[in-house]
Amino acid sequence: MIGVIADDVTGGTDVAVAFRRAGLATIILFGHPDDGAVLPYHDAVVIALKTRTLPVDDAVAQSLRAAAWLKAHGATQLYFKYCSTFDSKPEGNIGQVADALADLQKSRLTVVVPASPEHRRTQYMGNLFVAEQPLAESPMSHHPLTPMTDSNVVRLLSAQTERPVELVTHKTVRAGADAIRKHLDQLTSRGVRYAVTDAITATDLQAIGDACRDDVLVTGAAGLAGGLGRALTGTRARRQSQGEDPVGAGRAAALAGSCSARTREQVAYMREHGPAFFLDALTTPSAEQLAAAALDWYDGLPADARPLIYSSLEPDALRRTQQTLGTERSATILETATGLIAKGLVERGVRRIVTAGGETSGAVVQALGVQGGTIGAELAPGVPWIYTTGETPIALLLKSGNFGTPELLVQAVRAATIPGEAGLAGH
Repeated sequence: MIGVIADDVTGGTDVAVAFRRAGLATIILFGHPDDGAVLPYHDAVVIALKTRTLPVDDAVAQSLRAAAWLKAHGATQLYFKYCSTFDSKPEGNIGQVADALADLQKSRLTVVVPASPEHRRTQYMGNLFVAEQPLAESPMSHHPLTPMTDSNVVRLLSAQTERPVELVTHKTVRAGADAIRKHLDQLTSRGVRYAVTDAITATDLQAIGDACRDDVLVTGAAGLAGGLGRALTGTRARRQSQGEDPVGAGRAAALAGSCSARTREQVAYMREHGPAFFLDALTTPSAEQLAAAALDWYDGLPADARPLIYSSLEPDALRRTQQTLGTERSATILETATGLIAKGLVERGVRRIVTAGGETSGAVVQALGVQGGTIGAELAPGVPWIYTTGETPIALLLKSGNFGTPELLVQAVRAATIPGEAGLAGH
């Protein structure tokens, strides 16, 4: 069994669908599961935490707790999943969590593979690219919580760990799995602890997955999970059939909090195609008042409305808000408000909720008390529906800020249409 520890909610869904697509029966759990949890048949269990921006000590403690649970429930291999843009602050905490997990697993050498070509994240000569742009020149350089101002993953990781870090270049990766394994063994013999590994194509990730299939600890984004999953399929996996949608037609809403360039495009598109409400923390710096205003607005909409409630801001407006309220305070207000809104929407009969942004998704999952669910169909690469368990299931689409086409939010809220409106889904 593979036990996965993801540092945010959308990252958890992304890696879960990568393993599922590779043929592994996969379960996702949000937050720390109960010790007595009984799980259906599985090859992989993903525990989606919310540790990406926590203080280092807290992130390490939560990750180790999740790892201990996974090992106690049969995990022989651990996978630490972080974002394909290596989202972190200079002080951590990817390196520190990886150190702790490596010690737990007694891993002498651990690969570090953030590349995910499917999402247009590639790494060459240690430098991470977002589409055609180096990471530090991409919109990620303006991220409100984890601005990425260096593109070199070796340098980024070396700032977060005292353990030796070296690069495995694309020349070695291109030579195939055997060459990669031989090179990794050579690095191990020299005392290197982390191998930051180039990858440009899905073929590269497959070769790395083949080379690392027996490693006790692997780290990377969802791209490597796909390569590793395919390496394991047929040896300890069984194909998982496409499950039925238990939610079906009904009320839906989108909640957007990410300030990424792609989410801002999606918000702009959805505002043109339906009702939208803006959560303005600068004008109303109270989570409770913001949530109450949004829900009052929702109550005045037609029953078949599929609205957008958003707090996404352009970079200049975001800076003004953070300068006035403080970065942490403004984030806390908006995340708390979004959670309260999600809870209120479900109480009003909404059964399909779409979220944009890792922090937003985490706030929604926490507010709704969602413990886990089954992975359904993908609406976009790495963006699956998740169906919660229980008598009244809810469909969640937890989208990373940078994922999806500009039309994705509109397509998502119209994915399960009310009878007679089937044509809307393709608009």
